[in-house]
Amino acid sequence: MSAMTEKPVRDPSCPVQNFDLLPDSAHLRQRHLVKNPKRPTNVTLFQHGAATHWRMVAEGRFPEPVRLPGRVTAWRVGDIRAWLAAQADGQGGAA
Repeated sequence: MSAMTEKPVRDPSCPVQNFDLLPDSAHLRQRHLVKNPKRPTNVTLFQHGAATHWRMVAEGRFPEPVRLPGRVTAWRVGDIRAWLAAQADGQGGAA
């Protein structure tokens, strides 16, 4: 089976697959949020790529990330949930 036709593998340790169970204070990194063409079977929260994701952040259409120690950039689960709720309510924009 080629990499393009492989189905994502369910991994109970993957934070995205357990998104509803994560506390609002948890953090998700970019690799958990957006697709990576080099790893097409990774499960992600959104179907867009990294460039689109960062464009949305720059335009204020997605929450700003937080900087963690060790040059780590991540997004708070609570901010993502608020953004998703705003999208569902038709408000758009960042939460």
